[in-house]
Parts: sequence; structure tokens; C-alpha cells
Amino acid sequence: MQWFCEPRSWQIEGKRIVVQVDGGTDFWRKTHYGFVCDNGHFGYVEVQGDFSAEVKVMGEYRDLYDQAGLMLRSDEAHWIKTGIEYVHGVQYVSAVVTNDFSDWSVAPLAGNPAALWLRVVRKAEAVEIFYSLDGAAYTLLRVAYLPPTPSIAVGVMCAAPDGQGFGVTFENLHVQPL
Repeated sequence: MQWFCEPRSWQIEGKRIVVQVDGGTDFWRKTHYGFVCDNGHFGYVEVQGDFSAEVKVMGEYRDLYDQAGLMLRSDEAHWIKTGIEYVHGVQYVSAVVTNDFSDWSVAPLAGNPAALWLRVVRKAEAVEIFYSLDGAAYTLLRVAYLPPTPSIAVGVMCAAPDGQGFGVTFENLHVQPL
């Protein structure tokens, strides 16, 4: 695994990646706020062709926009991040799709679950984003466009734009070709 903007503190414990997210980190491009931020943490592997990726995410979210999940990244202007985003005390399942400009899709999760399972499936230019509250029954959140490339980086993502940071654990990250 390689890091884009490696966090100051992280470790691998068996099938877990444990990260202390640094404050003042985020991924966003242009839309609505007019700024570009590209300093979130992204631990990844390079993948060629179609693939699926899955992970279980458990975070200690506390500040506005604390976030953790999966990311697919071609370059600084073409990427997708999906997972939990913490907004005013509520965990939202979130997807940001960026093709030069970022957009944001969210759905509130009742009861702020202790864990969220994520699955992304890439087939050519289409990315299917799924989430689960139990690791068994998955719900489709979104189908998004991401320009096809010979290879793409995929892995875990976390950021704390407004807060001082938080702890997050990623479990059973699995990336496989289709």
C-alpha cells in the first residue's frame, strides 16, 4: 500500500488499517465553495481494468465533515470518494464524484451506526457505489461516471476538514479484478 498525503500516525494490525486522521485535511474541487483542497489521506494500490473493492469502516467521528471510506483516483481532477461524512451530529453515507468539479450526494443513517461496509464496482467508465449496515445486505447509493484509464488508484480515504482529527479503523480491505 502507498499513501497520498500519508497521515502522521497509522499502522497495520492484521487485517486492520488504523489511522489517526490529521486535522485540516480534505478532498474537494471548485464547486460551491470555490476552492480546491487535495490533502486528505489516501492509502491505495494501483489497479488495472475492471474491479471491485470492499472495506468495513469504523470511525470516532466528532467534528463537522469528519469522513472516512473508499476512494478511486485517476488524478487530482478525476476521483470518487465514498463513505461516512459526519454533519451536525449525524453520520451520512456520502459520495463525492469529481470530474474537474466535485459534486456531493448524501443520505442520513439512523442511529449513527458503529460500522459501515462499502463496496465499489468499476466497469469501464461506470462506478457503482454500494453500502451496508451489516456487511451482508448492500444498498446501491449511486452509479457515477469516471473517465476510463489504463490504471487507477483505489483504497482507503479519510479527512478532517474542520476538526482536529479523529481515529478510524478500516477492516478487511479487499480489491479484486472482475
